[in-house]
Amino acid sequence: MTLLPHDRYCDEIAHQVGLLRTVVTSGADLSARVPTCPDWSLERLVRHTGGALRWVELMVRTRVREEVPEDQVPSGEGPDDAGDLDAWLAETGEMLVATLRAAGPQAAVWSWAGIPTSGFWARRMTHELTIHRADATLAAGMPYEVDPEVAADAIDEWLQIVAFVQRTMPHDEAAQLRGPGRSIHLHATDGTPRLNAEWIVEFTEDVIAWRRGHERATVALRGPLNAVLLAFYRRLPLDSPELEVFGERELLEFWLERATFG
Repeated sequence: MTLLPHDRYCDEIAHQVGLLRTVVTSGADLSARVPTCPDWSLERLVRHTGGALRWVELMVRTRVREEVPEDQVPSGEGPDDAGDLDAWLAETGEMLVATLRAAGPQAAVWSWAGIPTSGFWARRMTHELTIHRADATLAAGMPYEVDPEVAADAIDEWLQIVAFVQRTMPHDEAAQLRGPGRSIHLHATDGTPRLNAEWIVEFTEDVIAWRRGHERATVALRGPLNAVLLAFYRRLPLDSPELEVFGERELLEFWLERATFG
């Protein structure tokens, strides 16, 4: 697995913020519930996402060695109308991108995943935005697309997170994803040989093992990369017309119910 370049993550954060701002200014009802995050309105989702970006910006800028409580981060939030929310989000994105570019990928910064670098946060916030923008666009009834390299990297990162949770959080439901002889195959039907957008996820007695490639598995999830990404992040139902499931569907459902963190 090869990470994307640091500057690419910075570019993508700026791009994703711009696309999220488009949702905010589209005329969508900001008070509407978000189906994939049912406890949140669209406005709350946007504020949560922007708040996470500001939290990371502060930590990277100040090179913290331990976690900063999120309630200690100045929010900079203004009134609730779409114009002010859009301006706040734009400022937030610009702050974070400038800070990450200035830091470079190797600056020492606390993180929760055992990778204490600014590069970790550039990647994490790229995919925080990638998935929460999906939540926002689905709530607003707007189309959703992601660059294939970014989508594939988001699946890589999610598998790394699940493995990290298995290693470090024994009481999390992800700890139940054990037991050899079972495997999941993710197959993006619109991938290219260079992108190699297929994954094998093997259950073991300890931590999942995964790799890119095409192999037989206990169950396979097949469809366009965007759809596979959203289904694997539990944003799209397995019964969606663009998806196909072959083999033991129950194992894939078992995974989706337990592959969590936080």
